[in-house]
Amino acid sequence: MTASLIPTLPGACYTDPAVFRQEQERVFEAMWFCAIRSSDIPSPGRFRTVQIGRESVLVSRARDNSVKAFLNICRHRGAKLCLDEEGEVKRAFQCPYHAWTYGLDGKLIAAPNLTKMPDIDRVEYGLVTVHVREWLGYVWVCLADEPPSFDEDVIGACTERLGDAGAIDHYDIPNLSVGRRIVYDVRANWKLIVENFMECYHCATIHPELTEVLPEFTEGLAAQYYVGHGAEFGTQIQGFTVDGSEGLDRIPTVSEDQDRRYYAITVKPQVFINLVPDHVILHRMFPLAPDRTVVECDWLYLPSVVESGKDVSRSVELFHRVNEQDFEACERCQPAMSSRAYAKGGVLVPSEHHIGAFHEWLLGRLA
Repeated sequence: MTASLIPTLPGACYTDPAVFRQEQERVFEAMWFCAIRSSDIPSPGRFRTVQIGRESVLVSRARDNSVKAFLNICRHRGAKLCLDEEGEVKRAFQCPYHAWTYGLDGKLIAAPNLTKMPDIDRVEYGLVTVHVREWLGYVWVCLADEPPSFDEDVIGACTERLGDAGAIDHYDIPNLSVGRRIVYDVRANWKLIVENFMECYHCATIHPELTEVLPEFTEGLAAQYYVGHGAEFGTQIQGFTVDGSEGLDRIPTVSEDQDRRYYAITVKPQVFINLVPDHVILHRMFPLAPDRTVVECDWLYLPSVVESGKDVSRSVELFHRVNEQDFEACERCQPAMSSRAYAKGGVLVPSEHHIGAFHEWLLGRLA
């Protein structure tokens, strides 16, 4: 192999159920995982359930308005506690099998004939708690007994990409509102989606709208290739919209250096953050099978933009098309991962060499 080309992972890494099980255990269940937007559970009793690795996780808001997360499993006989993806309870979660009942803090508070079993410790037999952290207006959870450093793994990834610990704060992401959410069911391995997001070698081929707004992307180098670099809008482009027309109200705290620029951040293992002056686009991936990944994508704007009912469609449409173009490409690759032609993998050209660092990181996790 020449110096210009370095190898990818072999095809089996994208198809083998045994590899996927390892990733569930050593990546998704061991690292900080971005689960939901905090505003998805605005009041006590509201909840969402999400699949993280092999576990269903129940994320809810307690009576004191704090966020809690539990394994979505009744401690009695292991029935799934909440069957709906989202909902609301008044005071407690009740198992639909034997009616064991848990408070919003996870404590066991009732069960048939519980008073006849005075030796049961209601905390010990409460729901299994999961570590929780709120950042950027999202709930991040970690299933590990001893979670890794959030500051190093999550905040550190943003700092490393932007080159400044405070740069992301200029976008005031915790206080933005969801203007649109689109959920994509992608028939491709999660790593193909990560690799696609990290490079722009494909941009001139499949992203005509994006390269019109960000003309430097036609050169094949992604903004993530350089620390601190933001791709500059074209000279005739007014906003980050599908037709380059004027966008929405600019986030006031965005700095002059960040104006008219696009920044992209990958937070391993499953978050993409896209920053532009008037909105933020955040992807959360939920790998469900070796060949299936659900991606939940939020478009975040100033609350005044969302509350006033301003038309965000041209803003949303640009990256919605990018998403569809990218996911179609990933789905085109997925069947070939099991081909004998890809048994030893493919290659990365120089503008994609940084993907090699992602592969090394992953192999280190699985070793």
